[in-house]
Amino acid sequence: MRKLLTFIAAMSITGSIIAGGLVTNNNQSIMYTRLQNRNASTGIDAVFFNPAGVTKLGEGFFVSLNNQTISQTQKVGNDYPYLNAGGPRNYYGKVSAPIYPGVYVAYNTGKLSFSAGFNPIGGGGGATYKSGLPSFEIPVSNIAPTLYSQGINTTSYSADIYFKGSSVYFGYQFNVGYKVNDQVSVAAGVRLVQAKNTYSGYLKNISINPVYPPFGTNYDGRMVLASDFFTSGANFLNGLATSSSSAASGLAAAIGSGIPAGTPLAAMPAATVAGVTQLLGAAGISAAGMNIGTAAATLNAVAPAFTAKAVSMAAHAAAAQDVNVDASESGTGYTPILSANYSPTDKLNIAVKYEFKTKLSLTQKVNNNMGGGRFFDGTKVIADLPAILFVGADFKATDKLMITGSFNYYFDKKVDYDGSADTTINMIDKNFLEFGLGAEYSLSDKLRISAGWSKTITGVNSNYQSDMRYSTNTNTLGAGFGYRITPMIDLNIGGQYTFYAEDKKSWSYPMVPSPIWVTEIYNKKTWIVGVGLDFTFGKTKSETKKN
Repeated sequence: MRKLLTFIAAMSITGSIIAGGLVTNNNQSIMYTRLQNRNASTGIDAVFFNPAGVTKLGEGFFVSLNNQTISQTQKVGNDYPYLNAGGPRNYYGKVSAPIYPGVYVAYNTGKLSFSAGFNPIGGGGGATYKSGLPSFEIPVSNIAPTLYSQGINTTSYSADIYFKGSSVYFGYQFNVGYKVNDQVSVAAGVRLVQAKNTYSGYLKNISINPVYPPFGTNYDGRMVLASDFFTSGANFLNGLATSSSSAASGLAAAIGSGIPAGTPLAAMPAATVAGVTQLLGAAGISAAGMNIGTAAATLNAVAPAFTAKAVSMAAHAAAAQDVNVDASESGTGYTPILSANYSPTDKLNIAVKYEFKTKLSLTQKVNNNMGGGRFFDGTKVIADLPAILFVGADFKATDKLMITGSFNYYFDKKVDYDGSADTTINMIDKNFLEFGLGAEYSLSDKLRISAGWSKTITGVNSNYQSDMRYSTNTNTLGAGFGYRITPMIDLNIGGQYTFYAEDKKSWSYPMVPSPIWVTEIYNKKTWIVGVGLDFTFGKTKSETKKN
């Protein structure tokens, strides 16, 4: 029980909560939200999606301000038989990111382009588990069968369990682009990633209901703190050990005084007989028919057994103490970025971007770790972001209709997702894939509508999946509109909903006397709404072309 919160790992909340790979966010503008595909963007959000395409904006200064509101519900089902529900039970976690910004600026002059962006490249929200998770509660539920195996019957347990974690990987990106000619442009950039995860939670008031009076106390089936129960048991058992040794010494003294060892125990004084009978009875041994020599030897044998049980009870008492965690992890990494854009005709634009692997190490800081053990000041945790290849194309089918497509390939097999340099756990079978299609149609010179679809195919295996971190295949639908308020200001509004495939994991839980087979089921749902404003201070690409 003491280790319930020690299983909390950074990846439990630092994974991607929205579009993107296992740990990388990809929906970084409202244009993406309403199209789902922006790899070949030549708008201001190309600062993130296609840095080489920023040169297509035209001459001048450009700004984009975006915010999305994100909500995700995580659902974990578990059929461990000792949980209070007595069967499959569902646990829910809420992930919320009311503010998810994306800010981009660009300045183009001649053949050169300078651009910068700011967004949450990973994480971006806070996760709250008001009733805990299976990995939190199963150790508590094991109190009952553990006590039952020791002859103590309980029918129920309770505990106050709460955990909240927040995670954000802020990305500060800077690019320099160069327009080789009207068809080809290239760019190079770097992203500074500043990561911070925070953890706070508790497991307290672990209680059970002994249904008959063990350890000399009549609990009458009421709920009592497990730590008090175990402490009482340890004290009672230590008392039995002391009394057994004392009684054995008394019988040995009687034999030493000349009473034959074969003398029936029943011939001794009534108080002595009652005491010995009670002590041996507590050890499950009948004193009927014993002589004093056998009784003394038996008492000497059960005394250390009582002591051993007392030590076990004391350990249970320590494990049932309240657990509190207040800690954080932070670190900095850098992502080199290369990009190329090719426009063979006015109707077709093709883009390629490659982000190198981000080496990222997080350092733990502990404010309160009472009863925990997962967090230690100064400990380093690996949290690398994978290299990613982005490919996209925009096609102007008609003057009013634009069709766009994208493909992303995440090199997850090159990343150590177990978080430890000293541990090697195979968690990835295949690299993560993401692809999709979108379309935008101009209803007028000012109003445009759009919709898009994207799909992800995860490559994780069962070693990656847990109640605190899991990845499944998804399908996402997005839609929205753009409205040109003035020649200088564009408004974008969009929303999306992500459908997650259900996944399950089964394993053998180590219980005595025999392991228990457990199945866990994972699912999520995510929705997003957002609004953005794009500002143009200078000549647009069409105006530049006319000149």
